[in-house]
Amino acid sequence: MKRKMLGLLALVLVLSSMLAACGSKKQSATTADGVTTIEFWAAANPTQQAFWEKMAKAYEQTNSKVKINVSVIKESPSSEASIQAAIAGGSAPTISENINRGFAAQLANSKALVPLDTLSGFNDIVTTRNMKNTIEPWKFADGHQYVLPIYSNAMLFGWRLDLLKELGYNEPPKTYSEALEVNKKLKAKYPDKYFWAKADLADPTAWKRWFDFFMLYNAASGGNKFIEGNKFVGDEKAGVETLKFIDDLRKDKGILAQNVQDPFETGTSLFIDLGPWTFTNWAEKFPDMKYNQNYTLSMPPVPDGVDPKDSKTFADTKGLVIYASATKEQQQAAMDFVKWVYSDAKNDAQWFDETKLPPARDDLTTNESFKAILDKNPELKPYAENVPNAVPPMDNPKYNDLQTFIGQECWNKVVRGEIDPAAGWANMKKAIEGELQ
Repeated sequence: MKRKMLGLLALVLVLSSMLAACGSKKQSATTADGVTTIEFWAAANPTQQAFWEKMAKAYEQTNSKVKINVSVIKESPSSEASIQAAIAGGSAPTISENINRGFAAQLANSKALVPLDTLSGFNDIVTTRNMKNTIEPWKFADGHQYVLPIYSNAMLFGWRLDLLKELGYNEPPKTYSEALEVNKKLKAKYPDKYFWAKADLADPTAWKRWFDFFMLYNAASGGNKFIEGNKFVGDEKAGVETLKFIDDLRKDKGILAQNVQDPFETGTSLFIDLGPWTFTNWAEKFPDMKYNQNYTLSMPPVPDGVDPKDSKTFADTKGLVIYASATKEQQQAAMDFVKWVYSDAKNDAQWFDETKLPPARDDLTTNESFKAILDKNPELKPYAENVPNAVPPMDNPKYNDLQTFIGQECWNKVVRGEIDPAAGWANMKKAIEGELQ
């Protein structure tokens, strides 16, 4: 996501207010015979687009008073920019998917979204879809829910199980001290291998913190929100412990923050962050990678004294929103459509099977609708189990700048050995609080 997005948003807000006075460019949403048309923008992913097209056609057969046009969000220069431009031009859709919580905060801040919890049927979705725990962290600081999460990738760490076994371990370490012990044995046996080899560790790009800092920090802090609304609420103890763990790994030569081609797959890196999308690529490029044979998966390790069973992680997750520019009839029609889709777990099972993106539900491992998928793809089961333990991105419209500070002032410097963990945390906190004022 590009930093220039915030500047574009400012322009969008000005243009939106000007266009509002001129009236919408949209045609009437409801025809004389009572048919309401809604526009659904799907992510630029063929499997997601196909899913929503099938759902739309099936729903239209049950409700002749609703017409659903499904099209793909343009990704030039980005899907976020396309949505912002559509809002400015008075041509926003009724509903769209592919929205993360940070971007939703930008849109909600400009009053571009409908609080979903104010529409009839929203609470029914949460109950029927069995997603009470999963959706709770999505609540915004103002108490509303602006996004209905569709899928949630509870980000896990991959471990080279073959290397662990060579070092005398049958399972991954669960605590920092155990992980540091593993690293020392790794370096003693294989000086040219690393605990964590990944160039992104030294890159300040905002979104990269989702897949290193926030995975470990969420585990250490019990899922602390870090920033809530416009207030920094970070857990200093957990944060410094997280940074000290990385610093200790660095001191023991366990980190390689340089470009290495496929470090985990080639065995250069013992440990790496993995999302479930990885396995489709591996099936073609690295067919020898076999779950519970030469690699395994786990939740993030935790500081000593923290119960590993309480480990949390980052949720790579996106959802759908309904736009305030739509008519009241369109808004309710959109909510009724979504309620229909999620009233049957078989629809979520179809989504999971076709996209390999775990539905944002609490019951993926207990609901029989998903058993066949998980039996066929056992590597997806740990992701399914931990959907309720995954924390979505912060709900602040400045999330891009705020997460950049994490890298620039703290994380990247600790990785490079340029700053003490406690000083890094203090500098980061000062920069973030300054931006939030």
